[in-house]
Amino acid sequence: MNNLKKAFENGKAFIPFITAGDPDLETTEKLIYAMAENGADLIELGIPFSDPVAEGDTIQKADMRALSAGTTTDKIFGLVLKAREKCDVPIAFMTYANVVFGYGADIFFEKCKKCGICALILPDIPFEEKNEFAIQAKNNDVKLISFIAPTSHERIKMISKSAEGFIYCVSSLGVTGVRSNITTDINSMIKLAKSVTDIPCCVGFGISTPEQAKEISSYSDGVIVGSAIVKIIEKYGTDSIKYVSEYVKEMKESIK
Repeated sequence: MNNLKKAFENGKAFIPFITAGDPDLETTEKLIYAMAENGADLIELGIPFSDPVAEGDTIQKADMRALSAGTTTDKIFGLVLKAREKCDVPIAFMTYANVVFGYGADIFFEKCKKCGICALILPDIPFEEKNEFAIQAKNNDVKLISFIAPTSHERIKMISKSAEGFIYCVSSLGVTGVRSNITTDINSMIKLAKSVTDIPCCVGFGISTPEQAKEISSYSDGVIVGSAIVKIIEKYGTDSIKYVSEYVKEMKESIK
């Protein structure tokens, strides 16, 4: 049974992202438990890919570290299945279409269902091409997450009407990465989306500080943070659990 709704049952959702296998799968497993214990409402787990076009330098390096460590999609499925024995926090995958195609879409979604993956985020699949995976996703109760961006304009309502799970609101143009200032009028984007749907709107790309998270959570349903956490993992490696735990706890506190 899909447990994505659980992420939004206790107010604003904090959604941390990490790359699976960075620096190794054992650390990833520990990080999943630590983030869940410190307030993560939904964990976004990246399946590393050799050409992650939506990612900035920080996550690109994390993908390379994970791949160099021998991380495979099969091993990540095994990791999530194992983590499910101790942790019931919703987990979503973030990866690229080639990873799904290469694995075999039917088998990929079947394994997602088996290990309790509630959603799939594919930043390189435009809204018009979502049907490429729609049947397999629906058959296996996996939500395909739609994006809206500052450049979506008149498409925001159209995308939002058929969105499922939650809407990923891209805060800034360009690739992922920490930004000192977020100047986009995200509030207006969310209001447009909310005029046609009641599913949650979560904001990602560039958020790194409690102050940014607090402000954005005042008009969104959740905050997604990736690069800032991946930077901590890059710095501390296998010793990063303590530091990521503290960061997740601080960010969750800021949006309560």
